[in-house]
Amino acid sequence: MRFTHETLAQRVRFAPGDAAGALADEAARLGASRVMVIAAPAEAGLAGRITGGLPVVLVHDEVAMHVPVPIAERARAAATGAAADAIVCVGGGSTTGLAKAIALTLGLPIIAVPTTYAGSEATDVWGLTEGARKTTGVAARVLPRAVVYDATLTRSLPVGLSVASGLNALAHCVDAMWAPRADPVNAALAAEGIRALAAGLPAIVDEPAGLPGREQALVGAYLSAVAFASAGSGLHHKICHVLGGLGLPHAATHAVVLPYVLALNAPAAPAAAGRIARAFGSPTALDGLQALRRRLDAPRALRDHGFDDSLIPEAVEAILPVVPANNPAAVTAAVLDRLLHDAWEGTDPR
Repeated sequence: MRFTHETLAQRVRFAPGDAAGALADEAARLGASRVMVIAAPAEAGLAGRITGGLPVVLVHDEVAMHVPVPIAERARAAATGAAADAIVCVGGGSTTGLAKAIALTLGLPIIAVPTTYAGSEATDVWGLTEGARKTTGVAARVLPRAVVYDATLTRSLPVGLSVASGLNALAHCVDAMWAPRADPVNAALAAEGIRALAAGLPAIVDEPAGLPGREQALVGAYLSAVAFASAGSGLHHKICHVLGGLGLPHAATHAVVLPYVLALNAPAAPAAAGRIARAFGSPTALDGLQALRRRLDAPRALRDHGFDDSLIPEAVEAILPVVPANNPAAVTAAVLDRLLHDAWEGTDPR
């Protein structure tokens, strides 16, 4: 057993019902005196309620999925014009992603307040989209200095979006089992993340306004993101980043593609597959995932989310060069073509 594990430095606060107080404390710890708040229009009211005690100099609401380069450039210019010295982002992965795009070039510290289970707040991974191509990278300066989790803020997230977002987090866990820097620490975090999400997401479906399920889902999302940040991007995320660049919705795409990647890799990685199965409490990893997906009425096919199968050859061409060298199963153009066609149609991954 030989490995090197790096743990990212970040403060994490679970503060149910007290996001405003936790935010004020974290901003004071940073010495922030000119805060830029990023929140999409749909979250403007929520953001206003929890940032009222901060020295806000700018509220920025131009947020878009996959962070298009022109939007990132306008946000950077706005931050510079306001002489902001810190960013508070309130929202999902797109909002956190825009804050990271600003931090990437300006170096401003971020305090993230997630309202979904995307997990971007706990990683040092950034992404930008230009045209039909999404570029991702890793940089220490984009990792939020602090994260404030308040489960009450996720109550406005509809059940369907909660499911898709939670399955995106689950994909982080599965990928962390065999990603380029997978190690026993990542595997332990990922397995516990699977357990938390497998318990929390059905509870959200059963009781959307209840807090226990949403708190469990936030714990699972955090664990999944920490495991993913350390392990790196595996085959699943390489596929989904390319599809995202082609315009597909982030969370739903991850939710659809995950069982097909698991079906491909599990037979070639029995130890990892066994750990995933035990986390689900199921005979096999795929059985556990599919049982959960049925319980949640999860997204089933890429064609339901605007993907045209005529784009599959273009996607295969973009994915093939970035397939991790250590992926458990052999990946060829034919394998990717079959996987994407199956995911497009929503066939049984078995």
